[in-house]
Amino acid sequence: MRKDPKVTLKSRVLEILEENRGKSISGNKIASSLGITRSAVWKAVMQLRDDGYIISAVTNRGYCLSSDNDLLSEPAVRTLLRTYEFGRKMDVFKSIDSTNNFAKKLADIGTPNGHTVIAEIQTQGKGRLGRQFHSPGGQGIYMSVVVRPDLTIRQSSNITACSAVAVCEAIEDVTGLSCGIKWVNDIYISDRKVCGILTEASLNIEQGYLDYAVIGIGINVNNLTFPPELEDKATSLRLEKGETIHRSLLCAEVLNRLETHINNMSDASFMDEYRRRSILDGRDILLEKDDGIYSVHCIGIDPEGRLLVRYENGREEAVLNGSVTLIK
Repeated sequence: MRKDPKVTLKSRVLEILEENRGKSISGNKIASSLGITRSAVWKAVMQLRDDGYIISAVTNRGYCLSSDNDLLSEPAVRTLLRTYEFGRKMDVFKSIDSTNNFAKKLADIGTPNGHTVIAEIQTQGKGRLGRQFHSPGGQGIYMSVVVRPDLTIRQSSNITACSAVAVCEAIEDVTGLSCGIKWVNDIYISDRKVCGILTEASLNIEQGYLDYAVIGIGINVNNLTFPPELEDKATSLRLEKGETIHRSLLCAEVLNRLETHINNMSDASFMDEYRRRSILDGRDILLEKDDGIYSVHCIGIDPEGRLLVRYENGREEAVLNGSVTLIK
């Protein structure tokens, strides 16, 4: 148990309860491990209950954090990490405008590799091309990770693709659901979007290297409904699996997978997996570029992550930037 004076007593009690999730632990044992009184433990438990945590208290057995508790917290995620850096420094908010915005501010003042920002609600969640990301409270995962890999500017262009592979693997590991990738940044299940990824980077043009990147990840986890404009486009892990998904477990597994893939990104082996997971190969799609919207046929994705398309006049092109819509 860490003794960082900046960590509140409530957080330290929660960390012990998370380590024993679903099991009872006596107030005496908690008090002894933290060097506090049983009364202080009781007060912390009351505060946690006020925050929404489901904690039972049984005479002669102690306190028990319910296995069904699904509030996101630093202790809940940290106890499930296998990382060295990712998530080891973390900020968790009940509400924030955008996790990416906050993470970029941290990155600009030198926060270390792997610093993670998580929120229960985003009031101004960001998607690609200035779009808003639907971010209702208590249902999804909205997280941003500051990364500082040793990459050239050209190599860094595929951070989103690398992250998409990591998220797919994490979802599959936690839920057993199979995921596909819609170029360039969306995770799909059953032809509906379940996750979006937005990467924003700071580049050192003079040196030709990446300074830092912020990887923003939004996952529809336990959503049961969506706004009318998203009903036929979006899905959630709960809707697909038919059961509630443990969000803290999924957060931790995303960070576990992300650290492994980002740290090994220079060998580009992730790109084979990214290409294998593409849901666009052989399909007719709408491609939106700066100069217009085109109906094209997707041939595949090349080893550099570019979308290979064939226009109606037979011309073929490798597209680096754009937005794609599936034609049902």
